[in-house]
Amino acid sequence: MSDLPHGVSIGLEQHGNHFFLTLRARGKLTHEDYKTMVPMLNSALAGVENPKIDCLMDASELEGWEPRAAWDDLKLGLSHGRDFNRIAVISDKRWMKIASKVGSWFIGGEYKVFDSEEDAMAWLLGEK
Repeated sequence: MSDLPHGVSIGLEQHGNHFFLTLRARGKLTHEDYKTMVPMLNSALAGVENPKIDCLMDASELEGWEPRAAWDDLKLGLSHGRDFNRIAVISDKRWMKIASKVGSWFIGGEYKVFDSEEDAMAWLLGEK
């Protein structure tokens, strides 16, 4: 495990069966990061019929995933992919734009990468 700063900050708001999830990822995500994040999401969605999630992910400081964390990310997509309505990712990294195309295969909703938070939020709110 790396001693460099890494991790994910999580925010979750719920209005009935609609959720707004905010994530800010930094450094290289680890399995431990997913052990924190996934139970929180699972707990919030438990017992909610037909949840719909809009997600804003700030990946501007994301450097990638450790192999086990990449597997955790895939499992998260497989278990909750149909629950996602829209995912807006903030990143100017070319590799993140390519990764988003692969990630979109595992979700039922839309997935887009933006250069700014303003554009990402406008798209999530249906203003663009």
